[in-house]
Amino acid sequence: MARFRIQDMRGLERTPTSPGTLKSKIGELLFSSVNCTAKVETLNMETGEYRIVLQGTLDREDSKFDEA
Repeated sequence: MARFRIQDMRGLERTPTSPGTLKSKIGELLFSSVNCTAKVETLNMETGEYRIVLQGTLDREDSKFDEA
C-alpha cells in the first residue's frame, strides 16, 4: 500500500470521488498512522446520512514528514 504523506490530506476533500477511491485514500492514511480513532458524530436512521470523524497521528519517517 502507498505511503500517505501530509500533503495528501488536501486530496481527501476533493469532490466528487467514488467510494472506492475514498476507501483507498483513507486506507493509506490509516496504515500510515501510528495511532487512530474514529467517532460517529451523527447518524440519521431515516436517511442513512452519517458523519464520522477520524483522528490520528501520521507516522514520521526519519523524524520529519516527507515533503517530497
